Amino acid sequence: MKYWLLAFLLWCGAAFAAQPLLSSDELEPLLADPAVRIVDIRDAQSFAGGHIEGAHNAPYNEWLGPPENFGILPPAQDMVALVRRLGLTPESHAVVISAGSDGTDFGAAARVYWMLKSLGVKELSILDGGMQSWDFDGMATTKSVSDPAPSQWQPQWNPRWTATRAQVLAHVQKGDAVLLDVRPENFYLGQFKAPMARMAGTLPGAVQQDFTRWVQNGSALSVAPEEARRLAQEIQRPAGQDLVVFCNTGVWSALVWFETHEILGMKDVKIYPGSMVDWVQAVPMLPTLHAPGRGEQIVQAFAQAWKNLKK
Repeated sequence: MKYWLLAFLLWCGAAFAAQPLLSSDELEPLLADPAVRIVDIRDAQSFAGGHIEGAHNAPYNEWLGPPENFGILPPAQDMVALVRRLGLTPESHAVVISAGSDGTDFGAAARVYWMLKSLGVKELSILDGGMQSWDFDGMATTKSVSDPAPSQWQPQWNPRWTATRAQVLAHVQKGDAVLLDVRPENFYLGQFKAPMARMAGTLPGAVQQDFTRWVQNGSALSVAPEEARRLAQEIQRPAGQDLVVFCNTGVWSALVWFETHEILGMKDVKIYPGSMVDWVQAVPMLPTLHAPGRGEQIVQAFAQAWKNLKK
């Protein structure tokens, strides 16, 4: 009898666990639940223009690391202060809301989701398509603001879903993990680099799969499950190996981590949060595939400067 009771309770817990990805119709009835915390990561001006009832604003830039590489994790005390201000506890159901303009917005929401999961929030979701989908679906918004009661929670970072630079270097040397570069091909081939990166290129042994393939037609909407499974099959990970996802600063890679680990249930998937900007900032320099020669670097720097001037 005790066995069947335990099995039933476990089934109930699984049955009512938060879905990682919610549509507008699925989110709306959850708003009355006091355990639900709507974490809106848009900028303050966009939030003030209209948001979901009960949402709390925590702009994405508050989740970022230092100016030299936004992808590096912020100091632990800053993350603790942020989740406390939002009133979050391990029992909260946090729903992350982005602007929903494109895959980068989806990636930002996934990055915050990943951070909250690593800090110990057990129930997490992302609104598929962000505020753009919420508005398109005709859902109600408000301009009224209510501050959450701060929590006293002291979260601890769980490194289970994080790959450090040292760990990535060990994988490069041993060849015992799939290193997935989810940037567009011109980044992978060393033809272009992020503004913060010292040089272009990718990790030795990396394979490439553009993150935009995981969203519908350049939007912030996830691809259908069958397409996600097909994309995952392309990765061809050998049994027993970690999948380490990286990009420039850990935003696009968070999207692919979310799809593979949270939606598809793949095990041992990690984000290299500092990604290529962190890799090429290392001293002494680390081996980099497709790194351009000195002449090519000068040409790339000139092209990037010219592009910035035209903005």
